[in-house]
Amino acid sequence: MASRNPTAFLKEEYDALVKNNFDWRLKVLNSASNPHSVVNGKEVVMLTSNNYLNLATHPKLIEATINATKKYGAGAGAVPAIAAYQELQQQFEKKLAKFKGVEAGLLCQTGFAVNSGVIPQLVGEGDLVISDELNHGSIIDGVRLTKAERGIYKHSDMGDLERVLNEAEKKEKPARRIMIITDGVFSMDGDIARLPEITKLAEEHGAMVYVDDCHGEGVLGEGRGIVHHFHLQGKVQVEGGCMSKGFGVFGGTLAGSRDLINFAYNKSRTWLLSSAHPPGVIAACIAALEVVETEPQHVQHLWDNTNYFRKEVQALGYNTGNSQTPIIPAITGDAGKAKALSDELLAEGVFAFPIVFPMVAREKSRIRMQISANLTKDDLNFCLSKLEKVGKKLAII
Repeated sequence: MASRNPTAFLKEEYDALVKNNFDWRLKVLNSASNPHSVVNGKEVVMLTSNNYLNLATHPKLIEATINATKKYGAGAGAVPAIAAYQELQQQFEKKLAKFKGVEAGLLCQTGFAVNSGVIPQLVGEGDLVISDELNHGSIIDGVRLTKAERGIYKHSDMGDLERVLNEAEKKEKPARRIMIITDGVFSMDGDIARLPEITKLAEEHGAMVYVDDCHGEGVLGEGRGIVHHFHLQGKVQVEGGCMSKGFGVFGGTLAGSRDLINFAYNKSRTWLLSSAHPPGVIAACIAALEVVETEPQHVQHLWDNTNYFRKEVQALGYNTGNSQTPIIPAITGDAGKAKALSDELLAEGVFAFPIVFPMVAREKSRIRMQISANLTKDDLNFCLSKLEKVGKKLAII
């Protein structure tokens, strides 16, 4: 038998991505994540960070990290369920529950780990999980790990969601459980889930609701997220989230009833089989919640910046899609044009990353701009001037 290279596909598939402008071209962050950062050795205005409230460099978070590290060490030593359920983690989970207005909370390793660990335990064979077609990849992967039947509804189309629910009820053998799952804020387009209508349909059909609110926390509802934003406490059974975006730290979260949390930390394999957070990280998470509670100006500044910048970007002629949040895409369509726009902006001192297939549809490539609280009006106007200059140069506007 002729020998062949069993890993030849690695280069072949990568080369195909490069040819079609679908490859990721990583940039190096040489500084802290701030409104003014250093990327690839160049000073830039940062427009591509999830650090919406700029808490990653807040003095209270840094101080909490240092103090906890000195007291408890750099690492936890084990998984939480065995030997590393730290008192700091217990404090954080109690604070998270109060912050969210629910019975209990859980600190998980990442937001991705929440979805891949919890979804397969909530639904299984004989169940139905119904997902928005534009849900995050971690939701998609979590659903794939289940043995449940799957239904997909058109993005934020409540008529289509109702159709899927009605069809499920007409089946000869009804589903044991039905779960509707959605992002709170959709990470590529920046639009908000129609949660009041989703919960209403869920009640009518006896379904539970799971919201992944990673991009809504720290942003919506005075920082408490989409459930607080729509005053839907008690209507949403599962709130997944994370501390690594609006809160500026790291880690996934789960919030809901005491029964949900007891269930999750006994059944979620990602939580049970992954090491606990470093103590300093947990202390910073506690500090982040305290800052959002006591310093509301950060959320207000974020929204002031967002509303101004989106309006001006649209006035330049860019297609910002359905953006309702600090996530503001500039949709170019063509992947090569999105990458050229990003490269030209970087040369001009603005860092805005290109998003291409498979993160978005092939024909909906874009740069994704993300606004933060500590950007000044001068920063925003500087970015707008460069968007105008480069957009005209590339015939995007």
